[in-house]
Amino acid sequence: MKIGIVGYQGSGKTTVFCWLTGVAADPAVAHGVQSAMAAIPDPRLEALAAIYHPRKITQASMELLDTPGLARSHEGNAARLALIREADCLALVVAAFDSRQVEGGGPGADLAAFRDELLLADMQIVSGRIEKLQESARKPRPDREQLQQEAECLRGVLAALESGTPLRPDQMSEAQRRATRSFRLLGEKPMLVIFNAADDADAEALLQAAPPGVPARVVRAALERELERLPPEERSEFERELGLAGSRRAEVLRALLAASGYHLYFTASEKEVRSWLLRKGGTALEAAENIHTDLARGFIRAETLHCDDLLRAGSEREAKAQHLVRQEPKDYVVQDGDILHIKFSV
Repeated sequence: MKIGIVGYQGSGKTTVFCWLTGVAADPAVAHGVQSAMAAIPDPRLEALAAIYHPRKITQASMELLDTPGLARSHEGNAARLALIREADCLALVVAAFDSRQVEGGGPGADLAAFRDELLLADMQIVSGRIEKLQESARKPRPDREQLQQEAECLRGVLAALESGTPLRPDQMSEAQRRATRSFRLLGEKPMLVIFNAADDADAEALLQAAPPGVPARVVRAALERELERLPPEERSEFERELGLAGSRRAEVLRALLAASGYHLYFTASEKEVRSWLLRKGGTALEAAENIHTDLARGFIRAETLHCDDLLRAGSEREAKAQHLVRQEPKDYVVQDGDILHIKFSV
């Protein structure tokens, strides 16, 4: 799973990237994409480890992509955004500290401007494809009618974009979805807004500024980076003084997981307890393939136990005694928190 971190120059986007991944910024890729993996913390993994006492504990990870900052002049932004078309989800970092430190009209203006950036970038992709189709359709060729039909489908998509309305897949016809599938339109991607705020920022007011239906979080990335450099005891003391509770990093990573349309399932044994990523709606067969292609090739059934049921029962043996373990077929839709044991034969 890939998360594209985007934002205007001066938003603190790279600071957020470094905080979430624990890596340092690489000056060598200042004009490209820096990527790093971030493990996804989940308290259920530790709870399962307390039951199985495994030799190894493995967390699922997401790949974060730090892209070049967007220019407020809009020049070159389409090329910058093209670097994250393969991302599953966007993390938009919006500057919400002292307005005198950053150009622009504040968080609300940045959100509106970014929406326009996505529309413009997608319009360029769609209009470019229409031009190529029209040019090809002028020549005598056996698929000329098909090319004309595709161009007509894309004109409808372009008209929507030009009116300022990014089309979601569920708002498109099947023909339009087919025609735009390879474009990886930016406006279709799920998004989490990350307000990079000052220490004294009004978090509630910022969250209300997020677009309707778009999840948001407020972070203090520079402060978080400073806290991470302190010894654990000093860090805890400062966090208490500042009223900071829990792991803010873990909260943001879990919010990215939820926004992206993925969730976690588990495999558990004395050898290893591990969390795995799966797109919501994914089946037991797809989960098996994630683990190993042999499991999918020889799939028989998925022995399934939900993590919550196991934790209440206290042990796998007791869960089986309470008939909490289910035998599921390959088309079973895996739920968040399922523990799977794949039965297979090759």
